[in-house]
Amino acid sequence: MDSRDYFWLVIIIGMVAAGIWLALNPEYPIQQGLDLQGGLQVLLEADLPEEETVAPDQLEAARQIISQRVNALGVAEPLVATEGDRRILIELPGIDNPDEAISLIQETALLEFIDTGTQPLPEGMCVRTSLNDGRPSRCEFAPGQPVTEEVANPAPTFEVVITGADLRDAQSQTDGLTYYVSFLLTPEAGQIFGDYTRTHQGQFLTIVLDKQVISSPQISAVIEDAGTITGNFTLEEARNLALQLRFGSLPVPLRIESTRQVGATLGEISVEASVQAGTIGLVIVLLFMLVYYRLPGLLADLALLGYALFNFAIFKWIGVTLTLPAITGFLLSTGMAVDANILVFERMKEELRQGFTLTEAIEAGFARAWSSIRDSNIATLVICFILFTFGRNFGASVVQGFAITLAIGVMISMFTAVIVTRTFVRIIMGRAANWLRGRNWLLGV
Repeated sequence: MDSRDYFWLVIIIGMVAAGIWLALNPEYPIQQGLDLQGGLQVLLEADLPEEETVAPDQLEAARQIISQRVNALGVAEPLVATEGDRRILIELPGIDNPDEAISLIQETALLEFIDTGTQPLPEGMCVRTSLNDGRPSRCEFAPGQPVTEEVANPAPTFEVVITGADLRDAQSQTDGLTYYVSFLLTPEAGQIFGDYTRTHQGQFLTIVLDKQVISSPQISAVIEDAGTITGNFTLEEARNLALQLRFGSLPVPLRIESTRQVGATLGEISVEASVQAGTIGLVIVLLFMLVYYRLPGLLADLALLGYALFNFAIFKWIGVTLTLPAITGFLLSTGMAVDANILVFERMKEELRQGFTLTEAIEAGFARAWSSIRDSNIATLVICFILFTFGRNFGASVVQGFAITLAIGVMISMFTAVIVTRTFVRIIMGRAANWLRGRNWLLGV
């Protein structure tokens, strides 16, 4: 036992306080999936002849564009995933206006480069443009009034220089320090763009998708056939922007193959029954650890309660969508958290039976059990990655949910078993080592 144990104890107390705050904070609600609260499920398929192949990057670009659109509906954690090589599956939990959702999904996106003069526009801002073709927009200028309708105090209308139809290609690039996007123009657009950028040096050219600003770079050079867009991009943001520029409108025509209004298949009574079953199972595990391992089991129970709290807090913090498979993944990881403690305590008992002191048995128990805990959890995390990849590529959202909650639980169980339980055991049992000498029944030996 040393000062590091007390350092970890302070960290654990802080994490418990943060976990309780997150668990009780109504600003971080529990996101429920289709099977818990119902919603809308839409399956889209490429509207092309069967013999015509759909490129994977085209399908991925369509998925990202549609994802942007459905996110604007304000549904809890919508799922937009490719399914096979021709389909996109959309799940919208808790949606109450399916007609609006379907209408929004069917529309193609509109990409525009607009002249905003000396005024840079913030990302996400809604704008009016001179290209007003009646398309619906994800943003509004006034409550209940879409961008294409007249309002009492209309926003300024910006002139369109070129549109997404004028781009030949766009790619994410890096110079080793920052990420940016390069693009190529068609010959006709290159002449228009060259004349415009030559006469508007130092001004801002804003890129708009569905009347919503996604970037507002400053013109610093004459651009005729190729240019770059710089900004504080991450690699993922640069890739996404390149996809949006490359495929401003849907790159492949999509038709609605099927729609389904999904009811809450579990229902309130079933959810309550599942919670009760999980609670009963947890109580039984806690009692087993207490009865079989006595004092170490009590300390492991405290760590296990912390494990459950940390899981619940992280689910709320990062917005994990809870479905029945996701709950199953959490419960499975709970069993793994108990397994780690059992490995440690059995090692400790072996050391005590061989005549080692309690302090030596504690250190040897954790040291010798660590390799088994590490290897088993790494193997489980690899399986979680495979399941998540499978679910993402084939639209199996239930598999994704299971993989995510299981992976989170496994990582937290490693922390609670190796750090939390060890800290409790070292501080409590280490300080009472002399008193516990000769009282092996308290140690489960």
